[in-house]
Amino acid sequence: MTTSHTLVIAEKPSVARSIAGVIGADQKQDGYLEGNGYLVSWCIGHLVSLADAGAYDPRFKKWRYEDLPILPQEWQYIIPDDKKKQFEVLRSLMERPDVTGLVCATDAGREGELIFRFVYQMAGCQKPFQRLWISSMEDGAIRDGFANLKPGADYDALYQSALCRAQADWLVGINATRLFSILYHKTLTVGRVQTPTLKMLVDRETKISGFKKEKYHVVHIAAGGMEAASSRLSSPEEAARLKAACAGEQALCVSVAREKKTEQPPRLYDLTTLQREANRLFGFTAKQTLDYAQKLYEKKRLTYPRTDSQYLTDDMQPRLERIVSGLLPLLSFAAGLDKAPEFHRVLNSKKVSDHHAIIPTMEFVQTGFDGLAEGEKKLLSLVCCKLLCAVAAPHVYEAITATFTCAGNEFTAKGKTVLTSGWKEIDRRFKASFKIDADEDAPELARELPDGGRLPENIEGQTFDPVEASVTEHFTTPPKPYTEDTLLSAMERAGAEDMPEDAERQGLGTPATRASILEKLVQMGFVERKGKQLLPTRDGHNLACVLPDILTSPQLTSEWETKLTAIAKGEADPEGFMHDIAEMTRSLIVGYSQISEDAQRLFQAERVVIGKCPRCGESVYEGKKNYYCGNRGCQFVMWKNDRFFEERGKAFTPKIAAALLGDGKAKVKGLLSMKTGKTYDGTVLLADTGGKYVNYRIERRAKN
Repeated sequence: MTTSHTLVIAEKPSVARSIAGVIGADQKQDGYLEGNGYLVSWCIGHLVSLADAGAYDPRFKKWRYEDLPILPQEWQYIIPDDKKKQFEVLRSLMERPDVTGLVCATDAGREGELIFRFVYQMAGCQKPFQRLWISSMEDGAIRDGFANLKPGADYDALYQSALCRAQADWLVGINATRLFSILYHKTLTVGRVQTPTLKMLVDRETKISGFKKEKYHVVHIAAGGMEAASSRLSSPEEAARLKAACAGEQALCVSVAREKKTEQPPRLYDLTTLQREANRLFGFTAKQTLDYAQKLYEKKRLTYPRTDSQYLTDDMQPRLERIVSGLLPLLSFAAGLDKAPEFHRVLNSKKVSDHHAIIPTMEFVQTGFDGLAEGEKKLLSLVCCKLLCAVAAPHVYEAITATFTCAGNEFTAKGKTVLTSGWKEIDRRFKASFKIDADEDAPELARELPDGGRLPENIEGQTFDPVEASVTEHFTTPPKPYTEDTLLSAMERAGAEDMPEDAERQGLGTPATRASILEKLVQMGFVERKGKQLLPTRDGHNLACVLPDILTSPQLTSEWETKLTAIAKGEADPEGFMHDIAEMTRSLIVGYSQISEDAQRLFQAERVVIGKCPRCGESVYEGKKNYYCGNRGCQFVMWKNDRFFEERGKAFTPKIAAALLGDGKAKVKGLLSMKTGKTYDGTVLLADTGGKYVNYRIERRAKN
């Protein structure tokens, strides 16, 4: 009698091996593992994808305006050549008579659901399947997940949301990219999420470039150990008069306001806040952070990273207590900390949707940092610090504002006295252990006051003299360029100002996709990194400015993302959503049938001047294949593939071309001797005789 098997399909081989090790599938086969009534196999990311436009009609292989919009009636799918072998392994396993059911064990999120469903449908499988939904790759979590498998149909709405996302991105991406590339004679990649993100960067750059800084002055008075400042004064003469009026005079403290303030501990990390802080503190890109977090998840040291929750479920308190107590000996910055954590603040089942916040695992408590790369260690330390901060005591301080009068003007001194360091002490220790400076973007701390930050109790009504007066000069500052930290925050909040406070979170993209959006903008040449800053390029600026609001509006795109979330909850109609996307695509094509000739030249590459033409004196420019004179009547041209340089094994670089045009000669290292086959350093001479072709020769060394 044949034993029946359950086929488990994971997203990656490493995850499949972890699952197989827990459920007893320990026999290695070709493309899968077997044992204990299970077959465990895997996808390799997206095994099945939406087909390109050319698959629907051969004429779509060429980009032509008259073929737009392309709106598939029946969607088609493809399997990339390099993934066909693994797809056939999965299909053959699904078709085995002894396989009576399946378990979808791809990543527990929208994209993971799509990966499994596409394979399941492409293989024509109709066998029943269940869903493994876990937030940690620890053995215990996997065992619990298999003990509580959910019916696959419970996630049909999540699949519909994922399918709508993929199809909407296809429709907008294919049609808008072709439309604007045709109009502007340059490949201009347009995306449902990436284009509004680019627009945010361009808008910020416009504000910065249009900012007019203004000078202002502040008068300071000092006496009796106190220092206070005036309000801003725009006129230097006014500041000088006030300084002169106060110098040597008497200052009176007219009021002292004391206010006890409490800064509650921060919430735990969701993916976006983790990416933001890792960028700010360590300079990691959003993609680097996600990659490190994913590896730590697969190594069982970190819980599932693609989450938008900052809380844990109420039933996690016992495990949380063990993790926190186990962390303290592992972390150098935690030595001697107050060990009275307050767990209730991070527990709230109602605020956990698909996955809870990111925290270290019990596996990490047992194994520590062994075997981890440097970047992984830093990220894991950051997550540990956040957990300890989140369950620590609040930071409590007394804010003090003292108001003085002198020469008929008001001056203010602000200070603070820390009453309880609380979670900020943990944060300070963590940053010190990694030699991280204080956050330069944090609000300026109030000045510490005398006597350890305390004002005398009876200072109100006291006079101080003689007063010393000084003037400082300042300038208003423009908005700062976006960093990945601040842009991720802006993407997350996009559209929120136009929605009620209790609305479902808006935003551009999802925590899982924002990193790839930023990387794509950089790869396409629309955005460049300069240190931590993200800056739009010339092409990026032009693209954001020529596209219509319907493609660049962060608010509109965030509304679509909210609809996708509603579809995932079964609260919105997928067909209605796709109908709206198709209508938007149609109107876009109709509205942009032609543009002016000037606009068509907007994305032409700027010509790079190499030097002056030796024949006519006009500028010589670099082309793709040559260096040519800008004077159409002059035939001077130097070809990059000239045989002279090819025979001597040298690329004809712009640097060489510039030297030849400037001095008539260029020193070149590593020339290949055509006689001996050895290399030598020599000087190439420009030997232009005015004919069709330009000649070159090697300068002969003078004999002694």
